[in-house]
Amino acid sequence: MKLHYDQNVDALYIRLDESNIIESEEVREGIVLDYNKDDQVVGIEILNVSKRIPLPDLKKMQFEFA
Repeated sequence: MKLHYDQNVDALYIRLDESNIIESEEVREGIVLDYNKDDQVVGIEILNVSKRIPLPDLKKMQFEFA
């Protein structure tokens, strides 16, 4: 999994795997899911991130494993 924040366009992209993206769908305003040929979600784009998450919180992202 890869996370990429582009400050120029204020977007966070979460790439779950490296399979080819066949289709994209905006499921909510500013939330785009990318699908592979098997209709699995392989990427998630979140637009206007700074309006959803304070930038200092974004910079100190934490991962939790259960």
